[in-house]
Amino acid sequence: MLCSLCGTRPATTADGRCTVCAAFRRSRAGGLMPTPAGPQTTRFLRSPVGLGKAVCVLLGAVAVADVLALGAGVHSRQVLSEGMADDFLTYDEAAGDRADMLYQASGSLQVLTFLATVVVFLVWFRRVRLNAEVFDAYAHSMRPGWAIGAWFVPVGALWLPHRVASGIWTASSPGGSSRPTAPRGLLHAWWAALLCSVAFSRYAEQVYSDAEEPDEILNAFDQVMAADAFDIVAAVLAILFVRRLNAMQGERAAQGPAPVVAPIPAERADWRRAH
Repeated sequence: MLCSLCGTRPATTADGRCTVCAAFRRSRAGGLMPTPAGPQTTRFLRSPVGLGKAVCVLLGAVAVADVLALGAGVHSRQVLSEGMADDFLTYDEAAGDRADMLYQASGSLQVLTFLATVVVFLVWFRRVRLNAEVFDAYAHSMRPGWAIGAWFVPVGALWLPHRVASGIWTASSPGGSSRPTAPRGLLHAWWAALLCSVAFSRYAEQVYSDAEEPDEILNAFDQVMAADAFDIVAAVLAILFVRRLNAMQGERAAQGPAPVVAPIPAERADWRRAH
C-alpha cells in the first residue's frame, strides 16, 4: 500500500504514511527542531511533498507545451519554406493561416503553463527554505524572505536565487553538519540550464520580432525552436532538482532534531588556538 499523503512511497506506519511523511508529521506534533535564535523563532517543519508534486506536474506541462510549440514551429517553417520555393506563386494562404494560428496557440499555452509553474514553484521554494532554517539556520547567507524576493532583483536574479538554493541544499543534506554536504552537481546543472534557457529565449524573441524578410523569418523560427529545446532541458532538470531536494528534506526530517552548534567568533577561535 502506498502512503496516504504523498502516494509515492510504501506506507510503513499504522495510519498509512511512509517514513518521510511520518517524520514531518512528528515534527508538527511536537518534535520541534528549534532555530538558534531562541524560542521566539521556533518553527515547525512542513512537508514539501504535495507542493513538490504539483511543481513537477506543472513543469511536465511546461515541457509538453514546449514540445507542442516545437511541432507547431516545424510545421509553420515548412509551410513558409514551401511558399518561398516558388516565390509564393502557389502559396496556400489558408494553410499558412492555420499554421500561424496553431503556432500562436502553442505560444499562449507556453505562457499559461509558465506562469502557473512560477507561482507554485515560489510557494514550494519558500517552504523548503523555511524547513532548511529549522534544519540548520547557520547554513544560509540570506534570510528566508529572499526565497521569493531574490527572483525579482534586477541583475541580482542571475545569482541570488542560486545562493538561496545552495543554503537550502547544505542545510537539507542528510546527516547535517556531521557529514559532508550532498553533491551539488544537480543543483548547478539546474541553475545553468535555467540561465541558458532564459538568455536564449530572450535572444530568440528579439530575432523573431526583428525578422522581416522570408530568410530572416526562417532563421527566427530556427532560433525559437532551439530556445524551446533549451527550455525542455531546463524543465527536466528542474523536476529532478525538486524531487531530489524533497527527498533530502524527508531524509533529514526522519533523522529527528540535531544539536545546534553556533559558529565560534573569530576572536574566540584565535584565543583557543593560542591556549
